[in-house]
Amino acid sequence: MLFVRKGAANGLHRVETWTQQVVNGLRNANAKLDARLYKSPAFASRLLSVLTALQVPVWYKSSLTPGTLKIHKVSGSLTNAVYFVSCISQPQIPTILLRIYGPSSGSLISRPRELHTLHILSSQYRIGPRIYGTFLNGRIEEYFDSTTLQPHDLRDKKTSHWIGARMAELHSVDINAIEGPLAVTSMEGKSWEIGIKKNVKAWLTPAREVLALPNVSQSDREALDMDRFLEHWTRYMRWISHTEKIEGSSRRVFAHNDTQYGNLLRINGKLKEGTPDHRQIVVVDFEYASPNPLAFDIANHFHEWTANYHSDDPHILNPSRYPTLDERQNFYRAYLEHSAHSFSSPPTTNSVMEVEIAQLDRQVHIWSPASPGMWAVWGIVQARDDLERGESEPEFDYIGYAKCRMESFYRELQGLQIWR
Repeated sequence: MLFVRKGAANGLHRVETWTQQVVNGLRNANAKLDARLYKSPAFASRLLSVLTALQVPVWYKSSLTPGTLKIHKVSGSLTNAVYFVSCISQPQIPTILLRIYGPSSGSLISRPRELHTLHILSSQYRIGPRIYGTFLNGRIEEYFDSTTLQPHDLRDKKTSHWIGARMAELHSVDINAIEGPLAVTSMEGKSWEIGIKKNVKAWLTPAREVLALPNVSQSDREALDMDRFLEHWTRYMRWISHTEKIEGSSRRVFAHNDTQYGNLLRINGKLKEGTPDHRQIVVVDFEYASPNPLAFDIANHFHEWTANYHSDDPHILNPSRYPTLDERQNFYRAYLEHSAHSFSSPPTTNSVMEVEIAQLDRQVHIWSPASPGMWAVWGIVQARDDLERGESEPEFDYIGYAKCRMESFYRELQGLQIWR
């Protein structure tokens, strides 16, 4: 389908032509947006053309000019540039969320898979945002009137309890609905592999390529040595396999895998009558969602307690902020109370609950090193664009982040006495 829009930018009348098609049930506009130019009138004009081409509700039927748009950049996402877009002159037009993919994210994320996941979650489970359409390097999403959580919110007992409940609900999603009929039983099978293993396997080669770039220092190469990492990672995966055969495995679920505070929203205003309080929390950004052990998803969330991506050193994680036993137990109780697969469904006595909490904490401890290990490799791949452009002071120090995560990986292995 050929789409033509007449528009104005910088006082110049022009005609923009887009090719529109439907991909995976979503409208797609053959256009790109440059995140670095989001403050310019030309960007606003191009965005309006995309919104019209995708027939975003209300927006595409309104006669708007670039100057009437308010484009607010949202912080907290390391993989994408995210913006709230509203209309100054016509407040009845609903705010939307604009997501522009990061330049290196294609090496890390399968966008068709992500869009399929989002469609299933929003249409069948009412989880996550509705997707209005896509363009070549991004998409338009439903906007929630909400506030993004901050690092200190994770430590709030009630908020953490709600997050645990929401994670349990996500883990109750039928994986077959996402992965297809051959996907998953309770453990890995011949036709599939958990996301942790798949990601590390897929990201190792591009990570090696990044570390081979001429402007990577020798000290950074040594700190992030992929041969050494792979040796310890392989040994760790074998140890997990042996341990789970003896102690029992962490159930494989459809996991978010990136529940950092920037991907958690709190709805503003009152919920509909009868809605449980924990539904104030909305989970977004499912780029890395996949089947994984539920203990990994929880462990990964606990590691995110140590992060503050708005600090002076946003790439540094502080292990002292890792949740205490009491804080972890508060999370576990909410998780088990709302889990459709609790061992006692639901726990009927305090003693049974305490046994389940202890077992869950042990499983989280077992899977804990996998989180910093996986994200260390991710950080290296994410650094490619800045390194190739010779950025001396990048907006986010991905190599520094990778080194911090790698140190955590080895420290966690030592804690499990897998590596000395």
